[in-house]
Amino acid sequence: MTDRILIVEDEPTLAEGVRAALAFAGYAVEIAANGEKALQRLRAGGLDLVLLDVMLPGLSGLEVLQSARAEGLRTPILLLTALGAERDRVRGLELGADDYVCKPFSVRELVARVGAHLRRVRFEDPSALVGRLRCGEVELDLQRLEAYREQRRLPLTAREGSILRYLWRHRGRVVTRDELLLKVWEYRTAELETRTVDATIAFLRKKIEVDTDDPRIVLTVRGQGYKIGELQEL
Repeated sequence: MTDRILIVEDEPTLAEGVRAALAFAGYAVEIAANGEKALQRLRAGGLDLVLLDVMLPGLSGLEVLQSARAEGLRTPILLLTALGAERDRVRGLELGADDYVCKPFSVRELVARVGAHLRRVRFEDPSALVGRLRCGEVELDLQRLEAYREQRRLPLTAREGSILRYLWRHRGRVVTRDELLLKVWEYRTAELETRTVDATIAFLRKKIEVDTDDPRIVLTVRGQGYKIGELQEL
């Protein structure tokens, strides 16, 4: 089945260039020129991935992302951000973006990043992995991508679920930031951005930890990386 990708970009030349490259790579591609149309298309479903520009007329990319996640829409979203706009990237991860690509970017790099993300989602079959885990009063459902804390249901992004699954599969040892980028993000070595890992895990902890200053589920090993805490498989 052909993966369907939505490009949300108001610059026609750039949108068409990315569309042509993705179509050549074998994807079914749609374009939305503004945030309102993008949100409507997301609500309709059937998308495998969204490339979402942050700077859009009217409803911004971050507003689209925030609305989509608030409505429980979990389609993987990769943000397209300006090279120097670190605040937008951090805010995007906080709101539930799965990753980001900085403008200006190589179209070949973007296509490779899209392919890596879709491969990870396709081959990481949740039904073949652990489903539910518990740590104290917090329960994680890694098949449904949901956390339950203080009687609240908190949706997890595909990236957050992948991080938890990877740490669980490698429980008993420390997983470095570089390893997470290579195995979960599928970045090449030259592209390592360890702050991306730290920021994503910080936002994940806000959902799943009772006390983010004293985490029990995703533990930091100073100077080395992360490891999973003492969880019970249900």
